[in-house]
Amino acid sequence: MSTSSAAAVKFSLEVITLPVSDVERALRFYIDQVGFALDVDYAPNDAFRVVQLTPPGSSCWIQIGNGLADAPAGSLRNVYLVVTDLAAARSRLLERGVPVGEIRHKVPTDAWGGGFAPGLDPGRRDYASLAAFSDPDGNGWVLQERGYRSA
Repeated sequence: MSTSSAAAVKFSLEVITLPVSDVERALRFYIDQVGFALDVDYAPNDAFRVVQLTPPGSSCWIQIGNGLADAPAGSLRNVYLVVTDLAAARSRLLERGVPVGEIRHKVPTDAWGGGFAPGLDPGRRDYASLAAFSDPDGNGWVLQERGYRSA
């Protein structure tokens, strides 16, 4: 493959499949509590169902359902949802009954060595502040702040 043709190729992440044990429970969690929009709920037979949901403002969807994946329910980890105001996003999720962990920030941010301190990054720098939550099956999500100053 030549470098000129490789440069013209575009890769776009559009769907992440989440392994869940109970589609209805997961559907209610992601719509009613997290606030994702329902795009598709298609079940042509009892063995197959695909439910597609979109996080607000995202161009990547999640899929839950039956017959989609062989992974054990709850085995997906560290799917990042990027938000412009982490404190507001965490507060909204807590109000909707989602148990979100405490906010933490990377220290030191500029030469990060793997440590965290409690609370928001004092400079509200991009990618520095995080909080985590899980769905009812244990699939893990990370909220990460980016673009706070431009919001």
